Amino acid sequence: MTELRFDGRVAVVTGAGRGLGRAYALLLAARGARVVVADIGAAVRGDGADPGPAAAVVREITGAGGQAVACTESVATPDGGRAIIDAALERFGRVDVLVHNAGNVRYAPLAEMTSEDFDAVLDVHLRGAFHVVRPAFPHMCAAGYGRVVLTSSIGGLYGNKRVAGYAAAKAGVVGLSNVVALEGADHGVTCNVIVPSAVTRLADGIDTSAYPPMDPGLVAPAVAWLAHETCTISGEMLVSIAGRLARAFVAETPGVHRPAWTPEQVAASLDAARDTADPWILPVVPAAHNDHIGRSFAMAAKGETHAGQGV
Repeated sequence: MTELRFDGRVAVVTGAGRGLGRAYALLLAARGARVVVADIGAAVRGDGADPGPAAAVVREITGAGGQAVACTESVATPDGGRAIIDAALERFGRVDVLVHNAGNVRYAPLAEMTSEDFDAVLDVHLRGAFHVVRPAFPHMCAAGYGRVVLTSSIGGLYGNKRVAGYAAAKAGVVGLSNVVALEGADHGVTCNVIVPSAVTRLADGIDTSAYPPMDPGLVAPAVAWLAHETCTISGEMLVSIAGRLARAFVAETPGVHRPAWTPEQVAASLDAARDTADPWILPVVPAAHNDHIGRSFAMAAKGETHAGQGV
């Protein structure tokens, strides 16, 4: 199999100073990409700043013969996001790949979580994604090429206790990715979501002694493929956990149609409405939004009624 290379490409990786982002940056650089290592060097909660982690990754890349530049601006602000993309344009003249991986977490039960902590997590994960996508996207569209990889989480897909801000942000990233994929489709720009699990400093305090190998390097190849010119998908989610690669997707049941409903009819029809035997799986690209509406309207036009019609 031909090695997938990134020669001539410029990649921006946020949160690249440690953990997953570092693994992504190192692999992309090893395959020929020129890399912007973007990392403010904050603590797990998002507090503080340290230029050391980003600088260390740049040294690793350049020491191995690659090209990289550090950027310690924060994704949490529009100006910071713009500065990160500008670092790629000013140093390397282009931006072909954008991997938004920067993250933080603030644990608290929902009844005790403060709005400040909730916002601090959204600022990095969700608003941070927008803050870097927004300035990069026009350049990619003008070039007729781009690969955007955004980061969600099983916490965003399924929720978890004590991380309301994290879960909400990671769920929101999926919606943002879908819009980027749709609007980029006519311009050679793809956007997909990686749903990674790895043992990094965000797992501090969790007993991982019984976990299988979950090094960040196990996730990096999936991200590299999503970032490569041969990537054939857009608007999708790839899961990578402990060596397992899978697709996550949103599906609907065909459901039940009635021209009018009562609460009692909803109760009587619920099992049929929730029946997953023949699901609708609607690809985001080219037109899941329209497909959803079209199929729903078609049922209404046919006057289809399924189980519970006598209620």
